[in-house]
Amino acid sequence: MSESPPVIVSRSGAVGVIELARPDKFNCLSLAVHAALEAAIDDFEKPGSGVRAVLIRAQGKHFCTGADLDEVKSLRSDQAKIEHFIRYGHSVLRRLEASPLPIVAACQGLVLAGGTELMLACDVVFAAKDARFGDQHAQFGLVPGWGGSQRFPRIVGLRRGLDLFFTARWIDADMALQWGLVNYVVEPEKLAEAALEYCTKITTRSRAGIATMKRLAREGLEGSLADGLKLEQDIVTGALLSEDVSEGLAAFEGRRAPVFKS
Repeated sequence: MSESPPVIVSRSGAVGVIELARPDKFNCLSLAVHAALEAAIDDFEKPGSGVRAVLIRAQGKHFCTGADLDEVKSLRSDQAKIEHFIRYGHSVLRRLEASPLPIVAACQGLVLAGGTELMLACDVVFAAKDARFGDQHAQFGLVPGWGGSQRFPRIVGLRRGLDLFFTARWIDADMALQWGLVNYVVEPEKLAEAALEYCTKITTRSRAGIATMKRLAREGLEGSLADGLKLEQDIVTGALLSEDVSEGLAAFEGRRAPVFKS
């Protein structure tokens, strides 16, 4: 009997859906899960795929409670294998950040450690009101291995990030919203609908325009303000001469909804 896939990939209109499908293991992240995430993004980005936004969600009570510790324990005896485990996870999460597609996470229940690192690499986050966020690595003598040590402080601030690392405590969805860790908090029964509706709405926007704004925002934050402003100047002229801008201006003048080709 073959094992069930760790990730289920589907589409809803122009929305590509990636669903973590290991609820019996709290959707923990393994090499197989990361490979499936990468393959899905590759497929969604292909020319002609029709995908204009991506939704990452999870089956069961919890979004993701971290790395698959059984797999970690099995790899620790081989340094090369454990290095690959860490580096591959880093590569896949960077892949999400670098994707031209907007990536939305819908989080319920526990979002911890590696699960938080996955969520941090997404662009927009919906949280169910019952969601809890944290990084419990220090509780077990571990350290973040997939970018959490860098992304957490950048999003919530250094002192808040260090507080969560040191104490391994959890924060609720409302505090996560207050800290800017998530964008929206909804009732648990409305999470799937609200996140998909959001994704569907942004699929009506210019794919090229969104890709450009995502690149400018993410690359700009990795350098100085001067570097970011220079990048914007270098890119904006070409963007303003695009077919999508022509369509957008014509739609504005004609008081109609634009239909973008990109």
